[in-house]
Amino acid sequence: MLTTFPRLMLDHAAQRPDAPALREKEFGIWQTLSWAQLATLVRELAAGFAQAGLQRGQHLIVVGENRPRLYATMLAAQSLGAIPVPLYQDAVAAEFVFPVVNAGVAFAVVEDQEQVDKLLEIRPQCPAPALTHIWFDDPRGLRHYDEPGLAPLDALVTAGRLFHAAHPAHVHDEVQRNRPEDVAAMFFTSGTTGQPKGVVHTHASLIDRARAGARFDKLTEREEVLAYLPAAWIGQNVFSYAQWLTCGYVVNCPESPATVGIDLKEVGPTYYFAPPRVFEALLTSVMIRMEDASAPKRWLFRHCMALARRVGPARMDGKPLALRDRLAWALGNLLIYGPLRNTLGLSRVRVAYTAGEAIGPDLFSFYRSIGINLKQLYGSTETAVFVCLQPDHQARADTVGIPIDGVELKVGADGEVLVRSAGLLKGYYRNEAATAEVLSPDGWYRTGDAGFLDAQGHLKIIDRAKDVGRLVGGANDGAMFAPKYVENKLKFFPHIKEAVAFGDRREKVCAFINIDMEAVGNWAERRNLPYAGYTDLAQKPEVYELVRDCVEQVNADLAADDKLAGSQITRFLVLHKELDADDGELTRTRKVRRGFIGERYQVLVDALYGGRSSQYIETAVKFEDGRSGMVAADLRIADAKTFASVRSAA
Repeated sequence: MLTTFPRLMLDHAAQRPDAPALREKEFGIWQTLSWAQLATLVRELAAGFAQAGLQRGQHLIVVGENRPRLYATMLAAQSLGAIPVPLYQDAVAAEFVFPVVNAGVAFAVVEDQEQVDKLLEIRPQCPAPALTHIWFDDPRGLRHYDEPGLAPLDALVTAGRLFHAAHPAHVHDEVQRNRPEDVAAMFFTSGTTGQPKGVVHTHASLIDRARAGARFDKLTEREEVLAYLPAAWIGQNVFSYAQWLTCGYVVNCPESPATVGIDLKEVGPTYYFAPPRVFEALLTSVMIRMEDASAPKRWLFRHCMALARRVGPARMDGKPLALRDRLAWALGNLLIYGPLRNTLGLSRVRVAYTAGEAIGPDLFSFYRSIGINLKQLYGSTETAVFVCLQPDHQARADTVGIPIDGVELKVGADGEVLVRSAGLLKGYYRNEAATAEVLSPDGWYRTGDAGFLDAQGHLKIIDRAKDVGRLVGGANDGAMFAPKYVENKLKFFPHIKEAVAFGDRREKVCAFINIDMEAVGNWAERRNLPYAGYTDLAQKPEVYELVRDCVEQVNADLAADDKLAGSQITRFLVLHKELDADDGELTRTRKVRRGFIGERYQVLVDALYGGRSSQYIETAVKFEDGRSGMVAADLRIADAKTFASVRSAA
């Protein structure tokens, strides 16, 4: 039976009032909020919003880290039929202007002074009555602020208590008026190619997919989840909000982004989600620490990991193992795998998912080989995340799973993946043209992804359909070029953090590379290679040779694929700065804005294709404190070895 999020919360409060709903670490101590306490807080906030004038159908923006009172704020807005709009807390002030104006936002709840400053900065740029009411959760640094409409969240709670005392049935009546088909939330897309679009979801669409995912993995109220990713990203919202309310498990909010690693170990989540970059960072930290370990420990680690790579994946897939292998793995689990899972904070994980980007096969196999049930899923903001999931014993690095309950999936004549389910968006807010582009009259959603179903019914994604191009001229004239596929293969190497490939309508493929500062820095230090910072390290000849080896390994892999052999990288350079969302080079979900980067660094693209051996560049950058500056460097440009296609060689 479909329902609404406030009703789900009230059901938990009635059936399990003293059970923990949310935990937050504050001053090093975990504080628990029960379902009954949460219901009271939501009622008081909803009453406060009603007293302040928040009406059904109006938007309320929510900005901040994962905090129990911000979750309660979203539930309170939904209780009144209003629509919460979470925004990225690390966005610069200018990025808030479009969502605020587009949604006509007059009400906002934010976490702290940083977010208050951003909204006050843009308020004069937004037409009235934008941002007339701003409430903040953390009062530090805001004592002497005297701006109209600015108040602490505690004041809203106090006003709500008084309003509820005078109108005791108001919030209850508003909750009963809500229907599953009402709009529950709006999520703005990352804006990879332009202005973000507001994706409108109903209670029905989000709850349907949350329940389908819960059934697939047999989730219960006993799960523990760590909420550490941005709430504005629908992936975090579904795992820590929609499924939290449908299943009734406990969501734990870290003290700060800096303490996530520590808090992960303390919580020991049973249900875990992270994009590939998080799993990459965890593995990189492990490998760096192992390089500094004693020789006996390094030998034991290498020996046990060789065994894990050989038998671990088969064990996770439920395949029978020889007695000798079972005993050897059990010993390895006692000595290495178990302690390693505990060090990573993943010792209690029953189900772990990754999505958002392709994950390297070696990285994927590493986690599964040490006993972590890591799987992949496929979905998007527009599909309420859950489209395809991998069954426990069918997890593979090269697929994203099978269509789950309630999903119809087909591949169009042009190779584009089409989806139909109850979890699809209602539409893009105030953008009928964009809605018509992705939603067909008979309810099919055009994902924009090129892919196919393999013989086992698993979906394989190749690239974004619009990004797949062709090489023109030269020896590989007409060859397919899939930039994201090439970039992901480069990022599978621990020394490469980001990559941008160019080649569409050109005769060869060239690439920009960002090195991983931690991994390459450690590599350099162990070789007594001095460096003054990222720019200096990136241009070291030794680093270029390290990167060249990675590029040529990718080329060798591509040569084995007759369709993508022409996408081998012929020239590359290592950028003088890390690509940054604050500079517009990445989205807030860390997706590459390839078109913008090509325009911004056009001089480097021209140098790559012009045969130059180096190119001087100056780049304007934004620092975290809001200041601007310039980074300049003379970048080396290197050639890479390419290989004959396996098919042509044959």
